[in-house]
Amino acid sequence: MSIVCPVCGFPKEVCICGDLAKEQQRVIIRSARKRYGRIMTLIEGIDAKTVDLRDLGKKMKNKMACGGTVKKGVIELQGNHKQKAKEMLVKLGFNPQNIEVI
Repeated sequence: MSIVCPVCGFPKEVCICGDLAKEQQRVIIRSARKRYGRIMTLIEGIDAKTVDLRDLGKKMKNKMACGGTVKKGVIELQGNHKQKAKEMLVKLGFNPQNIEVI
């Protein structure tokens, strides 16, 4: 017998809560100049309760071949990767209309 999701009511194998959460989130991608003039790409607005930020950050760092971290609900990537980050988030199921690149 399969376990039923308390949110959507579907069995865990076909649960759509994660997909719906990704589509409804408003994500902001911006760059900031850090210490010694280095540029960092900051990805904000992703809800840590519905999406595993550590796993998402790890995937993005591997795909973009850069360093980075996850601090206080913000994914920080070393370098200017704004457009690549948006493309990757769209591939992972985020709504492209809710992703704002500043």
